[in-house]
Amino acid sequence: MKSWKDDPRAATNPLFGDNKLKLGLFGLNGIGISMTNVPEAPNARWSESVAVSKLADAAGFEANVPYARWRGYHPEDPTHRSGLAMDPYTWAAATSQATERGGVFATSHVPTIHPIAAAKQCATIDQISGGRFGLNVVAGWNKPELDMFGAAMREHDDRYDQAAEWIEIVRRLWSEDDEFDYEGRYYQINKAVSFPKPLQRPFPPIMNAGGSDRGRLFAAKYADMAFVIVKSEEPEAIRAEVDLYRTTAREEFGRDIQVWTYAYVVQRDTEAEARDYLKHYAVDHGDDRALDGWMELQGMHTKLMPKDVMEQLRFRFKAGNGGFELVGTPDRITARLEMLSSAGIDGVLLGWVGFEDGMRRWIDGVSPLLVQAGLRG
Repeated sequence: MKSWKDDPRAATNPLFGDNKLKLGLFGLNGIGISMTNVPEAPNARWSESVAVSKLADAAGFEANVPYARWRGYHPEDPTHRSGLAMDPYTWAAATSQATERGGVFATSHVPTIHPIAAAKQCATIDQISGGRFGLNVVAGWNKPELDMFGAAMREHDDRYDQAAEWIEIVRRLWSEDDEFDYEGRYYQINKAVSFPKPLQRPFPPIMNAGGSDRGRLFAAKYADMAFVIVKSEEPEAIRAEVDLYRTTAREEFGRDIQVWTYAYVVQRDTEAEARDYLKHYAVDHGDDRALDGWMELQGMHTKLMPKDVMEQLRFRFKAGNGGFELVGTPDRITARLEMLSSAGIDGVLLGWVGFEDGMRRWIDGVSPLLVQAGLRG
């Protein structure tokens, strides 16, 4: 079995580089990962994307991952800011020209784009970026957004069956010169071909956030980076989840994969200052309308939960969409990243309320400590 650490794509894509703990941005193309109404929150501004992407590039971040979104969470307000998101494909193409070193992703909801179109667009971005592109593949999504496309909201396992066909077609278009036919349950293709090919061979890396048993199998088979939600503060529990993905990939498919997660960051000189700001944006100015709509879409019946559990859940999602908490001083943030790395996490995507200010604080405070800790060069 070949290790991802020996991957030839490392020549152009830092996702396969030597840093023990890799870092990336998450949600810069939209409103970030927090549900808040504070004025400094991201608003899908291209000028902010460029400024922050350049900072991350200079800091050696390996990834820049946008999300895809087609409408907001509030069912009665189609103009709600939760629908603010630049298209991830065109955003990735432009971002790759604004940067020089970091990996740049697009995010693709399988039901919203045909695999032939996706393959061509991805190959184009890989050419533009000089071989730094990656694709985050999402098998399903929210029904109101899929309804806009007239796309079916399939049953859970069927979504992954469709995604498997989709990605097999895309990869063949990336890697094969000859025309081919494809006869599947979801796609029927005649004499398919696509040029130019991506620069990365055999194809650009894939990220996937499959969390169910079926999703984990999909990620283990097709993804280079499995994207997980860290739900525990205990290193042993985190390690067990990470090992489950690695073991599945190795034993079922003979593959070695990376495991990534995401986190929200509030960095200040003291932990008290950081906690105060967290309360300010997530509690005092949290976007409860967006959260209510999102929870309804996910089928979360909060009336059935104990009040304290419900309040904790709501806080986590307003703070950072349920991500891992990196709140406090540079020393505390570094210690928590050391814990994630020791539990087997290979990379962390980061989100801030106020990306540019957050990145500058990170570069000055956390980056040197991560080097001292041996997590980054």
